[in-house]
Amino acid sequence: MKQKLVRGVRKVLPTKGVRAVEEAYRRTRVKLVSARYGNPAKSLRVIAVTGTNGKTTTACFLNEILKEAGMTTAMFTTAVIEVAGKSQLNDLNATVASTSRMQQFFRDAKKAKVDYVILEITSHALHQHKLATVPIEAAVMTNLTQDHLDYHKTMDDYAAAKGKLFASNPSYIVLNRDDAWFEFFDQFPASHQKITYGTDDEAEAKINTVTLYRKGSEAKVLIDHQTDLFLTTALPGRFNVYNMVAAAATAYVLGVKLKDIVEGVANLDGVPGRFERVAEGLDYDVIVDYAHTPDALEKLLEAAKAIAKKRVILVFGATGDRDKGKRPIMGEIAARFADRIILTDDESYNEDPEAIREQVREGIIAGKGDGMTLEIGDRREAIEKALSIAKKGDMILIAGMGHEQFRIVNGERLPWNDGDVVRELIEAKKVI
Repeated sequence: MKQKLVRGVRKVLPTKGVRAVEEAYRRTRVKLVSARYGNPAKSLRVIAVTGTNGKTTTACFLNEILKEAGMTTAMFTTAVIEVAGKSQLNDLNATVASTSRMQQFFRDAKKAKVDYVILEITSHALHQHKLATVPIEAAVMTNLTQDHLDYHKTMDDYAAAKGKLFASNPSYIVLNRDDAWFEFFDQFPASHQKITYGTDDEAEAKINTVTLYRKGSEAKVLIDHQTDLFLTTALPGRFNVYNMVAAAATAYVLGVKLKDIVEGVANLDGVPGRFERVAEGLDYDVIVDYAHTPDALEKLLEAAKAIAKKRVILVFGATGDRDKGKRPIMGEIAARFADRIILTDDESYNEDPEAIREQVREGIIAGKGDGMTLEIGDRREAIEKALSIAKKGDMILIAGMGHEQFRIVNGERLPWNDGDVVRELIEAKKVI
């Protein structure tokens, strides 16, 4: 009924009129639904993490820090939903759920008397006013790189959607000073305090040294230009250093003790589908990661190349019904960093998967990687092939789906998890 009404409105109204109606509808709906649940978010202290990449991991770091400090928390991210220590995988295929589901979450958080709520917030949710009734105490920015241009059309519009979070007058603002879009987000004032992080000399949480290991990372951070903080995490990769420092900087301005920040960061053993090792006892590594944007894929491959003893074998594809412009870019990145590529299907939604692969392959060819690429549309067969060719010291990266528990192919929701598939193939001894 709703979709029929939407189509009818779009037929009779000009584009600007449609936008005005949609805006009014969304704002009204979120207020009505919130009121139905008793406006549960009104009394909550909410920390919102946004950006293109790193949102989930940053939120998880922050969650562990606050718990180490003795606080009760609730968290809603792409990968994990947690209330007062009770955690579950997010199988909704959405970072921010429906308005009703989010209000249920806030109601549960209120009942649990949590000290803080940590939210991962997307540009779509901000643009659609899904959290318009939620007061934001702290707003955190990870980075801004190309994604969602099928929806926002331009990077300026994408940034503007993210900017709505920082324009909501949060008490605290946390920004990545090294990010190309830093100046844009820095224009928004915080009602109490702003802090920046990164390697830039002006950053209040300045990353001075980084040490990367096969199974972790370390960083020496200078806080407020006066106090050294030594942070250690089990998560590898320079990009995860930025994630943990973003969380540490946020906790610092919230008044968390430094010892709790250090311990909290160290407490995070891993995040589902984020540089997740999914098989033990092999003489090569198998990593599952959610990387599905050019920047995320590049950072993932850079991290892998830095710690892999021998070859990096990449299994990846691209999502249907999404920003088509990033497909050849990701193909070119794969050709630049991977030693072997197995191009396969991701979630095709309602698109032709062969056409999606062709667009990715354009970038692979442009990057002169065609000769080291196999194209296997069936994702299970592609993973099986990667396992069969891996040698001692190699690292297999299976990118794009991460923690997800199903795939949407031809409009149909099919059970699927990359990690489970790897384990099934190994256990069934289907690997040569």
